[in-house]
Amino acid sequence: MEYFNNELHSGLVWLPELGIGHFPVPPERPYDEGYFTRYQAMSNTSMGHSLTDARIDLISRHYQGTLLDIGIGSGQFVSSRPDTFGYDINPAAVEWLIRNGLWAELYSGYYPALSFWDSLEHIDQPDLAVLHAAKWVFVSLPIFENAEHILLSRHYRRDEHIWYWTHDGLMRWFSVQGFDCVEFNMGESELGRDGIGSYAFCRRTHHGTNE
Repeated sequence: MEYFNNELHSGLVWLPELGIGHFPVPPERPYDEGYFTRYQAMSNTSMGHSLTDARIDLISRHYQGTLLDIGIGSGQFVSSRPDTFGYDINPAAVEWLIRNGLWAELYSGYYPALSFWDSLEHIDQPDLAVLHAAKWVFVSLPIFENAEHILLSRHYRRDEHIWYWTHDGLMRWFSVQGFDCVEFNMGESELGRDGIGSYAFCRRTHHGTNE
């Protein structure tokens, strides 16, 4: 049926067996100077600082050392944690990173640790991104119960969010990529966010870094 096939290729596809959903976000995405400025304003609040502190604390419970943050938001996390660099596709964020000496290219090598704060769901091929983590991946992202939950959620953003996971779906997906979960918490939700889970994943087989 044409009606069904059109939605299959242009709408939300949910696979309950995997606990994963996909929405084909168009190539034209809202990552520009206004997007970066908005996140800077959001981060310069009590909640914004608390979220950055919670993320730094999550990492420190498992790892000390060089880390690459993917999708830097406002840049607050990158500038707050020592030995932290950033990668982004927003030209405004890239310019900020280069100007502050914090830019690093994700896909040119391996890093001992990567973080994806509200960014993994924005990446067309997240499997290729986490491939560049030699040992650790730290993640925060929305967690869903089912397709109906997605459709009713404020996190259903058809101009930004490509991937949607249940908790179990995310755990299985990372396991397939070669990672075990060593911590899960809902700390960001407890700070006032809506349905955000935070995770620390460790690679089962450690491979080389570009350090």
